[in-house]
Amino acid sequence: MDLTVRLGERGGRTSAIYAALVAAMTDGRLHAGDRLPPTRQLAAELGVSRTTVSAAYDRLMAEGYVEARTGAGTFVSAAAAPADPPVGRADGGALRPRASWSLEPLERDERTRYAYDFRPGIPDARLFPLDVWRRLVGAQLRRSALPEAYAGPFGHAGLRAAVARHLGRSRGVLAEPDDVIVCNGSQQALDLVCRVLVEAGDQVAVEDPGYDMARRAVVAHGARVVPVPVDRHGLRVDRIPPGVRLVLTTPSHQYPTGVPMTLARRRALLAWADQHDAAVFEDDYDSEFRYGSRPLEPLYSLDATGRVLYAGTFSKSLLPSLRLGYLLAPAGLRPALAAARQVSDWHGVLPVQAALAHFIDDGLLGAHVRRANRVYAARRDAMTAGVRDHLGEWFDTVPSAAGLHLCVRLRAGLSVDDRRLAAELAGAGVGLEPLSPMYGGAAHPGLVLGYGLASERAIAEGLPAARRVVRRCVTAS
Repeated sequence: MDLTVRLGERGGRTSAIYAALVAAMTDGRLHAGDRLPPTRQLAAELGVSRTTVSAAYDRLMAEGYVEARTGAGTFVSAAAAPADPPVGRADGGALRPRASWSLEPLERDERTRYAYDFRPGIPDARLFPLDVWRRLVGAQLRRSALPEAYAGPFGHAGLRAAVARHLGRSRGVLAEPDDVIVCNGSQQALDLVCRVLVEAGDQVAVEDPGYDMARRAVVAHGARVVPVPVDRHGLRVDRIPPGVRLVLTTPSHQYPTGVPMTLARRRALLAWADQHDAAVFEDDYDSEFRYGSRPLEPLYSLDATGRVLYAGTFSKSLLPSLRLGYLLAPAGLRPALAAARQVSDWHGVLPVQAALAHFIDDGLLGAHVRRANRVYAARRDAMTAGVRDHLGEWFDTVPSAAGLHLCVRLRAGLSVDDRRLAAELAGAGVGLEPLSPMYGGAAHPGLVLGYGLASERAIAEGLPAARRVVRRCVTAS
């Protein structure tokens, strides 16, 4: 019998021998009636004491895997091996998702490295003050700072207060600590809102084009996605059908086009929500980074009737891997949201939340954003000029004064499969996203290019490389 025993793993040598023998029985290498090696022999082969092997055999016997026959040895019992051949791992096992589940995981290979990384929405980790952050987190991990029990579902009280103050300074949002729910990014904020507002079969309006993960969150809750077109003024409020329960929007910097929703549209959306008894989920995902203009007032600040849920994230201003964000919710929804958060993950990682509270209140977040904004502004200018010079023959740039990406649309009279184009560009070392998969309705080909990760030098070198591929792929329609 071929038996592999990993003696160095946790649980001790007896447990390792026990686990190896159970695995051999359940995967078919050992069958009912097979004789196990004598304890002295197996101990010598494994280089362990006979007592260790005997203890493993005793455990197998106590659990019914083996039986001892006087004068003959230790044998695999009839109950040990499955009656039928085991389901192979290649088959995925016997369990399957519920019939209505249609989502598959997104293919994101974080190991891929591009010579010119223009993927959107990813900040430059090299700008993050890691040494300062390490010191703050370390201070919170001292035993005297660690909470001794579960905490409230809305997160660390100090961070809730710090977020309220930060939003007042940076976005003019008037909020109290009790208004703030700390979340694992804005994606969890949306999931919580869907849990408490959306029934299976409800209609949820999403921007078209829009953020795919938002659409997926809606689908996961059994709701019906209603794509609503976006133009140069933002979401087309006049195209939202009656019966929509929830509207998802990115009014400050529409994803992926980058256009801001005009004040007239914002007021129209709030009036529509009042008239149709609907809720609005406002995702202010990258409002920190703006170049030459101040953002319009958030929907949340314009809302007089408590229909807007305002979500933000620190994934863009700090790091996506920290998974920290927030949700401002009307008082009438907070008990339900508290219960939803408890059944989701209770309250998140409190020491990290406490560290972020100090990071904000000590002025470190503001200083970091100001430094990063200068870097990103230069990259944004380089990307805008480079796209005009090297890709302007085929693409029109959608004007954008904020964020970490640019959107370009294919010019009229031309044809390209932008998914195939993105794959060809990836093969040439240029990483970016095609535009058409971000549509739920009729799609317009294009590209979304990020400059969060790309230095000015990478932009200057990468766009000429992209031009060579684009020239080969785009044709006249």
